[in-house]
Amino acid sequence: MVSPHNPFKKKNTLLHEFDRLDMVNTAIHDNYNMRATDVEFHMPRPSYTIDTLVYLSEKHPRHSFKLVIGEDNLKSFPKWKNHEKILEHYGLYVYPRPNAEPSEVSAHPNVKMVEAPMMDISATFIRNCIKNNQSIKYLVPQAVEEMIIGRKFYM
Repeated sequence: MVSPHNPFKKKNTLLHEFDRLDMVNTAIHDNYNMRATDVEFHMPRPSYTIDTLVYLSEKHPRHSFKLVIGEDNLKSFPKWKNHEKILEHYGLYVYPRPNAEPSEVSAHPNVKMVEAPMMDISATFIRNCIKNNQSIKYLVPQAVEEMIIGRKFYM
């Protein structure tokens, strides 16, 4: 899901939504189990996760939806619009992140802490590497690296 405007981020700090969608499509082009969507591009802005989940549930009533977030976002999760409804009706899968602050939200019965390797790599880290002219090889798929360099993203 590519979000055009996260309400917690300044819009002018984001790469254009179509460029981000392009990068996601490039990253997953050969994985037939994944697909990117621009559904939030057609919804009111800023994008609120609860609105997207409700929309998807209404459009696809035979499916159930869960939200996947990094553990570093769990502490601020209570600040999200209608976070209680997200927990109650959808639930969270939480990916472990280094140095994540503990959160009471993790004790909720609809929160599942995923067992996965903990990697200290983030989008911020990758953008900083690009700004500092450091290699991002092995951090992103080669085609995405070529796109970033070719289009001079984050430079």
